[in-house]
Amino acid sequence: MAVTMRGRSTGATTVELVHESGFVLETMAPKDNGGDGSKFSPTDLCAVSLGACGTTIMSLFARDKGIGALEGIEFELRKEMAPNPRRIARLEVAYRIKGPLSDKEFAMIVAAGKTCPVRVTLGDRVEIVETYERA
Repeated sequence: MAVTMRGRSTGATTVELVHESGFVLETMAPKDNGGDGSKFSPTDLCAVSLGACGTTIMSLFARDKGIGALEGIEFELRKEMAPNPRRIARLEVAYRIKGPLSDKEFAMIVAAGKTCPVRVTLGDRVEIVETYERA
């Protein structure tokens, strides 16, 4: 399945992104690269996509497997950049999985999260450190 998106510069440090659904998002260059850091940077979006993707995959898995004890998933993510060439070097993501899950259900949800397409895509190029905890 393909999705069409487009973008255009709206200033020296900003880009407007438009999803085929019509949703609009604007990015800003980070402070260390000439922007003011007031919005997600392009590399921030790439990084936070890991957490969003893992959370989505785990939630869908629980829904599809009838794991009704799952009450929600939260994550916190830290991005580290490498200087030369400038790129995302390391992502640390901590997932908090809420609900009175059995050990088996928790393990199955974690295993599903590790199949996230963003993780699989970035995994060969970016160091990814993940933790999964019960909340």
